[in-house]
Amino acid sequence: MPRIIFTVTNDLSYDQRMQRICTSLSNAGYQVVLVGRQLKKSKPLQAQPFTQKRLPCFFTKGFLFYAEYNLRLLFFLLFTKANALCAIDLDTILPNYIASFITGKPRVYDAHELFTELIEVVTRPRVHKSWLAVERFVVPRFQHGYTVNLFIKEELKRRYQVDYQIVRNMPLKKEITVLQKYPRFTVLYQGAVNEGRSFKTLIPAMQQVDANLLICGNGNYFTQVQNLIQQYGVEDKVTLMGAVLPNELKNITPKCHVGVTIFESEGLNQYYSLANRFFDYMMAGVPQICANYPEYAHINNQYGFAYMIKDVQPQTIATALNNLLNDNVLYQQLQANCTIANEQLNWQQEEKTLIQFWNTIL
Repeated sequence: MPRIIFTVTNDLSYDQRMQRICTSLSNAGYQVVLVGRQLKKSKPLQAQPFTQKRLPCFFTKGFLFYAEYNLRLLFFLLFTKANALCAIDLDTILPNYIASFITGKPRVYDAHELFTELIEVVTRPRVHKSWLAVERFVVPRFQHGYTVNLFIKEELKRRYQVDYQIVRNMPLKKEITVLQKYPRFTVLYQGAVNEGRSFKTLIPAMQQVDANLLICGNGNYFTQVQNLIQQYGVEDKVTLMGAVLPNELKNITPKCHVGVTIFESEGLNQYYSLANRFFDYMMAGVPQICANYPEYAHINNQYGFAYMIKDVQPQTIATALNNLLNDNVLYQQLQANCTIANEQLNWQQEEKTLIQFWNTIL
């Protein structure tokens, strides 16, 4: 069976997208190896139908981390049997390119996001310049790849003349189960707690909403969110859950009343994103408020399961949440539309494109 190695920089436990991709390809007859990094606080890996490998690193962030991890990853790729290599995002692309160049193995780029347009990258000129140099050098040398939406596909084609497939971040289809909701109206944010995710406006918005907010995730903005909670005096409303394993999150999401999919508009990656959580809330039958950015608006115009907001200012967010809290007719309509949408917007449909893509490579 052909063997594919996928490479990421996370510790594998919380990466639902890669777990879905690797499982689908394993079920389709491929041998799959998913490589990430070992952290001091990493939980034991859960059994999967594919091989998982964590590489230990002395450094944990910044340039030294990327240099060390990429070097360790390069040696792993050079001395591990595989028929194809796949870099997930720009931060593992260099070792994949070098190993592929030396061994002659096919290489694939999975552009999960437009990495050089992340807000934490574009707001740091030296960092942005470095990653842009990597992108300009390597991406044109990856003629095979896929990404998550039309904008990133067209932008990479415009920049580097590569024509990638689109494989969207869909959850596995499942029947929407009506679970007992939390006693108090509960708003859920799930995903990375990173800069640019509108916590600076979501937290103060909660002052005006008679509800709880659960934040399930971790990231580079976690400490700032803790400070914002104290600054706006909403400690009794906002709970930071930290990183939550996927199986645990699947039990939490359906119990919440409303999800949140919002981003600051600065940075092309945020404005043209198509986040996993947008579909995860839908699949759980949970209405959501969502920033009216192009990729989300395109889908919601067809399926109508999200309450779209014109901006992510505190008053706008608070008004939207209060509308969903108080308008039962609106809420039930969005909930019903979730059930209709999940027939088409699911991983069982999307994985067909993924498998067909890999069948053409191998």
